[in-house]
Amino acid sequence: MSKGVEHNQITRRRFFGYSLAAVGGVVALTPCWSAANDDKKEDPKSQGPRAGTQRARWAFLSDTHIATDIENNYRGFHPYRNLQKAFAQIAADLPEGVVVTGDIARLTGQMGDYENFKKLLIPSVGQRPIYLAPGNHDDRRNLLDVFAGQAAEKPAVKDKHIVTVDAGPVRFILLDSLVKTNETAGLLGKAQRTWLHRYLLACDDKPVLLFFHHSLRDEDGDLLDVPRLFSLVKPITKVKAFVYGHSHEYGFSDFEGIHLINLPAVGFSFGDDQPIGWVEARLAGDGGTFQLHTVGGNTRIDGGTERLSWRS
Repeated sequence: MSKGVEHNQITRRRFFGYSLAAVGGVVALTPCWSAANDDKKEDPKSQGPRAGTQRARWAFLSDTHIATDIENNYRGFHPYRNLQKAFAQIAADLPEGVVVTGDIARLTGQMGDYENFKKLLIPSVGQRPIYLAPGNHDDRRNLLDVFAGQAAEKPAVKDKHIVTVDAGPVRFILLDSLVKTNETAGLLGKAQRTWLHRYLLACDDKPVLLFFHHSLRDEDGDLLDVPRLFSLVKPITKVKAFVYGHSHEYGFSDFEGIHLINLPAVGFSFGDDQPIGWVEARLAGDGGTFQLHTVGGNTRIDGGTERLSWRS
């Protein structure tokens, strides 16, 4: 890795001070189970993503917070029921796949949390691939035990769950920002950033969307190596957007042409102004449209669409 890319050229304080007044996130999905680092294994005869397609439609979700007790609730929200509604909406017009950006589990990543998530998933969108990025309330081992097809035979980075997906006109890279289960802050870490830099230099020039769990605010519980990540990807223009959750807030922003998509939570919100739901992404080589589908919370913005053009 070049020293110029890896060095922390912008401090965390300076970075947030002038660049990130408002940050947001988004989520995506994919057909049937897929192994980590399975970039080119989609069957060209299947209904999944194909390298030659000009457009792709995906479902992005985050912060489902499914518990072993399906009646678990918070602030009047019932995460199990919310996910049931979200999957029903997705199943009514199946996209090519599903991406979930972490906090699949309620609090400490219990096996029963993931088993309940899987029970809802299989009958509705189970015939499509799904890709999962761990969040701070997930237990990586339990997650990969229940979703065995997600685990790579040989992980690219030790103790990190990384997935690459050829999604037709674009490429997804799911990163792992989990440090310790049920501790709030996130970190990609030097080893994962080094892997990412090498992978980005080696892959083709398809537009890249990076997915991870933690949000990009200047809080102690957010992604702690944000400036290093931006310093790394800024000169690599094939990186077009970051998609993440964690904040339970829905929004769009950008940093020097890189789109920042903060997905809404499926499980519950922290504020009454926030929607509960998922995002339908229609992606092409030159940009994408992102439509909100609500299942609760602030439903007044249901159906709202954001159109983004990729940087050149």
